Amino acid sequence: MKKTTLILSACACLLGFAVTALAGGPVKLTYSNFFPPTHIQSQLAEQWCREVEKRTNGKVRIDYFPGSTLSKAHQNYDGVVEGISDIGMSCLAYSRGRFPVMAAIDLPLGYRTGAQATRVANAVYEHFKPEELSDVQPMYFHAHGPGLLFTTEKPVAAMADLKGLKIRSTGNSALLVEALGGTPVAKPMSETYQSLQRGIVDGSIHPVESNKGWKLAEVVKFGTESFSVAYTTTFFVVMNKDKWNALDPDVQAAIMQINKEWADRHGAAWDDADALGRQYLLDQGGKFIALSDAESAAWAKAAQPVMDQYVKTVAEKKIDGAAVVDFIKAEMTKAQ
Repeated sequence: MKKTTLILSACACLLGFAVTALAGGPVKLTYSNFFPPTHIQSQLAEQWCREVEKRTNGKVRIDYFPGSTLSKAHQNYDGVVEGISDIGMSCLAYSRGRFPVMAAIDLPLGYRTGAQATRVANAVYEHFKPEELSDVQPMYFHAHGPGLLFTTEKPVAAMADLKGLKIRSTGNSALLVEALGGTPVAKPMSETYQSLQRGIVDGSIHPVESNKGWKLAEVVKFGTESFSVAYTTTFFVVMNKDKWNALDPDVQAAIMQINKEWADRHGAAWDDADALGRQYLLDQGGKFIALSDAESAAWAKAAQPVMDQYVKTVAEKKIDGAAVVDFIKAEMTKAQ
């Protein structure tokens, strides 16, 4: 029943699109985003919509739906494929296992900035053009700054300090916590504040920006600058393939140019948010702890099995995971 409804909805959207085009009016598109309207990443998405309208001279009009009002975060990608929305932004990780090539970007490879992670994400797509994204037209990707370790009571300056600590983490970050000797506890970001406050977990691995964006600095005291194993999360902006193919070539060209500009803007915005998150933790009386060079190297060595497991897992899908990881490492040196 649900599948039938989705198909009918998609057909209705395509029919409306065709009628509008035949009438000679502007092409009307919808954009679904899970970020709330107040979040800078949502604001940038809406600015992208307005810029598309401007540079296509009104040939395209976009209705923007933030805060999961059109499709939920984990349904966003399928919503675009099926025509529930024409454009969507969400996390690739919300469809775990579906994007094996792009998943390598989120590994704990030692990211330093959101701008770096964003450039790497787009470079991976452009270089490998993975089949896993062939059912949509990718606009661009962006990725947050370094995901680091934060704790409530016990400062962590060495791997041994993690023993016995329960750390909120998911996906690759959970594998990292386990590799470092901690105990991963899966909790969504929406439950992280209370989990830390109530002592359900002793810490969390999250981007620095979340200290302010999610007010986590109110319940953590220490941030470990574990940059040698810092991870990121890759976000996509994609368009329904039929809608994209129906656009005039000049409209497509204008949008592709905007995409290049906006990817950089998103990366810079993540870094600006990290700076605010860092200061917010300090303002709350928190402290950042730098790892020694020896500890940084030890953490990176301990995290290597996470990368090895990725390579082994994607090999089952006939993907050369080692080549993807090596490409990312090379790109990271270019995109500081």
